[in-house]
Amino acid sequence: MTYAPAPCLAMQWVPLPSCGSFDGSNIPSHGIQTIAMRRLGCTLTSAISAAPLLVGLSFVSLAVAQEARPVSADSEGLKLSLDQVLTNLEQRNAKRAAELQQFDAKRIYRMQYHGFFKDRDAEMVVNVHFSAPNSKQFTVVSQSGSKFVIDHVFKKLLDAEQEAGKGDNRRETALSRDNYSFALVGYEDAPEGPQYVLSLQPKNNNKYLYRGRIWVDAKDFAVVRIEGEPNRNPSMWITKTDFAHYYAKVDDFWLPSQNCTETSVRFGGKSRLSIDYQDYKVTKAFPVHIIETARIHHLVLPVPLSD
Repeated sequence: MTYAPAPCLAMQWVPLPSCGSFDGSNIPSHGIQTIAMRRLGCTLTSAISAAPLLVGLSFVSLAVAQEARPVSADSEGLKLSLDQVLTNLEQRNAKRAAELQQFDAKRIYRMQYHGFFKDRDAEMVVNVHFSAPNSKQFTVVSQSGSKFVIDHVFKKLLDAEQEAGKGDNRRETALSRDNYSFALVGYEDAPEGPQYVLSLQPKNNNKYLYRGRIWVDAKDFAVVRIEGEPNRNPSMWITKTDFAHYYAKVDDFWLPSQNCTETSVRFGGKSRLSIDYQDYKVTKAFPVHIIETARIHHLVLPVPLSD
């Protein structure tokens, strides 16, 4: 069946920081905490704390640089400055975001909570259809385990992801120099290829931002990994939240592959929320010069035929 956003319940909804939604080479989805969740203590509060991170992570694309030219390392492995890395990242992300028009994928949401109140586990499989610039359609394929977690964590993450892609949310949660201060802290020769390591600190108190480190592929200038913690503590029940978000190359695009968020709760207990992204199929993509030509001449680009 096709998933429809859950109706607003007669409860007090308190938005929490999140991190997951697609934006050219990333994803967002934010968390929501309710009075009902507080009654369960850590169980859902901890899971939801991961959500705000999930929304901010979706906007890993950087703001487009207007004048700067891309800078490349030479064949001898010349390492770039921080400004050069960020300029390349901005421009490559903007290019990928413009080219990628549609894709289909599958996600598997899992949550495990073990602690003082009560153990809870759940899993939900969702098919996703993305259409540029920010439309996502979710279809729930299967669900098992705690109904409360499914309805008030997983489905709220889907609601939040759709909301985060609207209006000013995309700009205010983007991985950009407007929202973050960056520092170049390393250069690693990973098995997948060399990567620049940057630390980042939020410039404001936006609940969807986070602090930590990002790893940038030195060839494609795409974010391949993010590790960090929320900019703001999502709940008084939470003592610590850490997340790791990974991207993988699909055709010419870097798309989310896995998100793991672990939360420690007051009075004992831990929760682990994971999202696995699988079975990507890019169904529509155009080179930037074709898109620009169509815009100038008011041409309609063809819609891909279904299989």
